[in-house]
Amino acid sequence: MKSAILCFRPGAAAAAILLFPVTAPVTAVAAPAAETLILDTRNFPVVGTVHRLDPRLDELIAPGAQIEVIASGFDWCEGPVWVPEAADATNGGHLLFSEIPSNSVRRWDEGKGLTVFLPAAGYTGPGEYSREPGSNGLALDSSGRLISCEHGDRRLSILTAGGGKRTLVDHFEGKRFNSPNDLTISRRGTVYFTDPPYGLPQGAEDAARETDFCGVYRYNPENQQISVVSKKMTRPNGIALSPDERTLYVAQSDDQATLWMSFPVSPDGSTGEGVVFKEVTAMGKDLPGSCDGLKVDARGNLWATGPGGVHVMAPDGTLLGRIETGQFTSNCAFGGKEGTTLFMTADMYVCRLTTLVSGKK
Repeated sequence: MKSAILCFRPGAAAAAILLFPVTAPVTAVAAPAAETLILDTRNFPVVGTVHRLDPRLDELIAPGAQIEVIASGFDWCEGPVWVPEAADATNGGHLLFSEIPSNSVRRWDEGKGLTVFLPAAGYTGPGEYSREPGSNGLALDSSGRLISCEHGDRRLSILTAGGGKRTLVDHFEGKRFNSPNDLTISRRGTVYFTDPPYGLPQGAEDAARETDFCGVYRYNPENQQISVVSKKMTRPNGIALSPDERTLYVAQSDDQATLWMSFPVSPDGSTGEGVVFKEVTAMGKDLPGSCDGLKVDARGNLWATGPGGVHVMAPDGTLLGRIETGQFTSNCAFGGKEGTTLFMTADMYVCRLTTLVSGKK
């Protein structure tokens, strides 16, 4: 188990910290073996810092805001998504996130802690598959159904109301995807997703690989057609739409070309030629992490994981500041009752930060 270095708020009484195996309350299937740090919900430990580079950041993150660790002890967590619940007047919903190595989706509830929401989240075959068999990016469609990018089963799946999963897409032009990584869904239901080789047992050199490029794709549910947004990105990863849905942002996690691309989006959902939105290759040589997951707030600012943490960028690409967790930060998502809490998956941690802007568009 990885060790955790945590600090408590100055002046706050230390809360009890307990280590114990998580068990699955939603199915009869035993939870993946994992020791998880369960924290007193009244006094979360804090880590890292908010590095302020532009005064405009104060309009997005209040001075003194702290990064709280709400759960810990994971091997590698990813793909957070907030699930709103109208009936939950206290917290407004719950958080789901992928733990890729254990092939599970975890659920976190305020005041309750962690449960295993979905075992066999990304690979349903016999035996072991790879070091990263589980689901990665998660999103909700307009009906509130969970759509998952699955590494091991090499598909996008939908969790149905009855509890089973069905395949949304798993191939292009007769060839299986590599390992779908992350996705974003437009208001009209168009699904944009990325497909690097990270989930394959031998990565890009795997003998079972069928698609010879790392694609960015568009799936149109109206006609069930899949088209290519780009074949040119070497390692496409996180993906998000601007509030007006006229721009598609895609992260590239390549050490030789660490950057974010932007693609123009037409009213019918089709895309044009992409351009580099921001490159941080040099920064990646000095700071931990790479361009990975990202979200866009209601004002059009990007909250994108990259070298050093979560980069907060204005729509023109100006870096306003960086949320530094001290870990390799993989992804983020807005949620909470007001939609202003930024949840972050950072290696062994799941963190949160209260912001002054909503992720609701």
